[in-house]
This record gives sequence, C-alpha cells and structure tokens, in this order.
Amino acid sequence: MELSELYRGLLLPLSKIFLFISLGLVLAGLIEELGWSRALSRVAAPFIRYGRFSEIAGSSFALAFVSGVSANTLLAEAYREGKIQRRELLLVHLLHGLPRFFLHLPTVFFMMAPFIKGAALLYVGLTFTSALLRTLLITLAGRLLLPVPAVPHYGRTSGKKPLSFGELGRKIRRRLQRRLLRIMLITTPIYGFFFWANRLGYFARLSGWVEEHVGFFSWLPPESIGVIVLVAATELTSGLAAAGALLDGHTLSNRDVVLALLIGTVIAAPIQALRHQLPYYAGIFPPRLAGELIVYSQLFRAASVILVGVCYFVFSA
Repeated sequence: MELSELYRGLLLPLSKIFLFISLGLVLAGLIEELGWSRALSRVAAPFIRYGRFSEIAGSSFALAFVSGVSANTLLAEAYREGKIQRRELLLVHLLHGLPRFFLHLPTVFFMMAPFIKGAALLYVGLTFTSALLRTLLITLAGRLLLPVPAVPHYGRTSGKKPLSFGELGRKIRRRLQRRLLRIMLITTPIYGFFFWANRLGYFARLSGWVEEHVGFFSWLPPESIGVIVLVAATELTSGLAAAGALLDGHTLSNRDVVLALLIGTVIAAPIQALRHQLPYYAGIFPPRLAGELIVYSQLFRAASVILVGVCYFVFSA
C-alpha cells in the first residue's frame, strides 16, 4: 500500500477527528467556565423550553449547527460530569438531526443541483421535512419524559467567580490532556479496523449483498434500481451521476429519481455510521452508550425518511 493512500485514508481523517474533538473539549470548557450556556441555549429556546431540556442541551443543539463532533463532545463531557442524565442525553442527541441537516445542506444541495436539477429541490425539501418532523417529535417526547425543572433554566446566574485568562487556559489544558489521550487510544484502533476492512473488500461484499436483495423495490422502474445500488453501495456522487444521465435521457422522472435517492440513502446510512461515527463515538462516550446513540439515531432517521417518502409516493402518484 502506498504512503499517500495511508495518509488520505487513515492519517488525515483521524487528524481531522482529533482536531474537532479537541475543539469540542476546549469549547466545552469555555462554555462551562465563562457561563456561555445560557447565551447559546437561547438560539434553541423554543425547542429547549417546551421540551424541558437543560441549558447544556440548548448549548449542544446550537453548537451542532457549526460542528457535530464538537456538539457531541460537549454532551459527552456534561454526561461524564453528571450535568445531564442518560435519558436527556439520548433525546438531545436525536435532536441534533435538524442542525445536522443544515450543516450539510450547502454541500448536498450544490452537489445535487448540477446532476438532477429540479429534483434536488424535491429531495432537499423531503429530507428537511423528515428532519423537522424528528425535531418536533423529540421535543414532544422531552416534554412527556423529562421532569419539570425545579429552577427555570433561563435567567439563572452561575455564581462562579470569574477566572483569569491564565487560570482558564490551565484548566482547559488539563481537561484536554486528561481526556484527549483516552479518546485517541480508543478511536485510533477502531478507525484503523474499519479502514482495513474497507481496503480488504468487506464493505464491497456487503454492498454486493445489498445489490442482490433489491428485488424488494420491484415496484420502482428497473432503471431506479441502478441508482439505489450506486447510492447504497458506493457513494452519493455515483448515484447522482447515474440519476442525472437517466433524467436527461427522459428514462426516469423527477419523482422516480427522488424516491430512488431516498431509498439509497436510507440503506447506505447504517454502513456510513459504522465507518465514520462509531470510531469517534466510542472515544468520547462509554462504549455501550455510543452504540445506543448510533442505533437509535439511525433507526429514527430511517423511520422518518421512510414515512415522508411513503407520503410523497402516495400523494405524487
């Protein structure tokens, strides 16, 4: 294997992960010590207040619009220090679906638009609807499952004596040194395992299995199956290229392409989560909790996308 491949496939992604985790740890320290949690949580005030979430949940939700890794690191730190309970952590993590949608929206839309043109608007609209639906349901679940705060979240004062810049820097540096080494020791071998599994063809075999079992989608035009397979088995760009060619040739309609892309992304999401989320989740969360967060978020996302897709299928017929 060439060094350039090792660098692009393993060293560079790990470096980016550790960079964002480090930023997340630093931000968590700043938010805690400087009392920024109330200011950040106001960004998400309607959802946080109605859902009875804590200020740290609001801060994480707001931060997720900028960096999902940093937002999750903030949650992990709060959970480790006993500031939020397990149930709230699970709900808040699911609440990150809406910020995650907006975080990736520019990349996804401007990648799709040249290939599938107007169908990109339909796809983005449907995925936004599913993200908004998840957010509303999780907010309602929080109101039903979380206790009423004994003290209102907003308007409180921390009562902490302000730290000097030197004290703040030393405190954050100690936290970073203590946590980052443990995260690196857990994340690196897991990410390395998935890197080698991919290089040895295990994901290709899994993709082949997906291709063999797409007969379930026989209700779609046969040409749609190719788009589904490409999105699920390779990457979104390949599926978009195929979909664009079929659209230009008037072989598929916008409706067919949108449905194929929705199905393909639902099938591909669990594989992508294992490859990209599990390594760093296992580093910042307890292992069992990391697995639960990934499973719950993938199931909830898939269910919402399927529901929206079925509605679109029925009402656009």
